[in-house]
Amino acid sequence: NTHRASRRVASRSAMSLDARQRCVFEAKLAEQAERHDEQVKAMRALCALEGVDALTTDERNMLSVGYKNVIGARRGSWRILNSIEEKERGKGHEAQAEKVRGYRTRVEKELKDICADVLEVLDGRLLSKASGDGESVVFYLKMKADYYRYLAEVSSGDEREEASKNADEAYAEATTVANGKGSTDGLPPTHPVRLGLALNHSVFHYEIGNDSTKACELAKTAFEEAIADLDTLTDESYKDSTLIMQLLRDNLTLWTSDANDDDDD
Repeated sequence: NTHRASRRVASRSAMSLDARQRCVFEAKLAEQAERHDEQVKAMRALCALEGVDALTTDERNMLSVGYKNVIGARRGSWRILNSIEEKERGKGHEAQAEKVRGYRTRVEKELKDICADVLEVLDGRLLSKASGDGESVVFYLKMKADYYRYLAEVSSGDEREEASKNADEAYAEATTVANGKGSTDGLPPTHPVRLGLALNHSVFHYEIGNDSTKACELAKTAFEEAIADLDTLTDESYKDSTLIMQLLRDNLTLWTSDANDDDDD
């Protein structure tokens, strides 16, 4: 009986491994074919598999990239439609503006559904399994904050305020872990996940919080800490880290310029 039971466990493990490999293969195939909805579907199926604990770095990135492309298309569409709607209203074309508003609302629902889906995967499965792995915890908390930020972008009133609060809290929690002020080791200032967190949190302050001072302070601190700690930069992450550092510097230049223009006015 014991032998039979152990064979059943071994068999289930083999099936689980095969299913996991199949999900990863399908996700990579969908990514190459630029069918990102199917990429996300395959990675969601992987997260739901019995016996799958933490995702590998490759799997984690596959999940993130899939959702980023799926949400990115809707965010772009929403911005375009929102702009067209405003222009039509500005011209006094109320009938056309209402038609555009209906289309924008449809895209908005898709976008909010995707955000809810991501947040369910993160809170329901991934974050609880990542405890103890500082890099994964920061990665998932940053991702959680990003999708609350996307919700805030298309929301108004209490809904926007709630999404904004949740985003800021998740960014702050991720920053605490990244700085090593928790139960896990922190990440070096040059780590691409820590730099990406600082970049996105500063964008949140600038675009959602309308706080250019806080955005500039956060971006400047992250950039200067990375510059001072360049000896921790690994060959593996050099390209990603330096790209994010460049984005931080570009944003600082832009935001400082905007602030100076405002002062001139």
